[in-house]
Amino acid sequence: MSDQKYLSVQDVMTSDIEMIDGMTSVADALERLRRKQISSLIVERRDDSDEYGMLTVGDIARGVLVPNLSAERVSAYEIMTKPVLSVDAGMNIRYAIRLLTRFSVSRALVLNAGKAIGIVTLRDMVLRSAEFQ
Repeated sequence: MSDQKYLSVQDVMTSDIEMIDGMTSVADALERLRRKQISSLIVERRDDSDEYGMLTVGDIARGVLVPNLSAERVSAYEIMTKPVLSVDAGMNIRYAIRLLTRFSVSRALVLNAGKAIGIVTLRDMVLRSAEFQ
């Protein structure tokens, strides 16, 4: 049973995730996105009964730029996506691809035993699945 004949989400995910507090201002979040050259941040859970959130450049565009709000006065919590779509690290990427396309999202949080360990994108999974066949 240890002979893995499929690619798992963990094989494809990016494990270097950036976490922020929900009260972080969008201006600070933007600075972090620029500095790290990434397009999404994971919003930490407040406690064990809470869910993770995700703040993307799309959330910032829709929640701050389009309505012409001040990035210094809007918090990540106000515009983030929560709960964020998540997948288990051991999931076959075939099923993860189906899940992401079904919900029309381009990325998902990767969990292992309920703890955030990475982000997986539809792009990365599709490109890697073509290599594996």
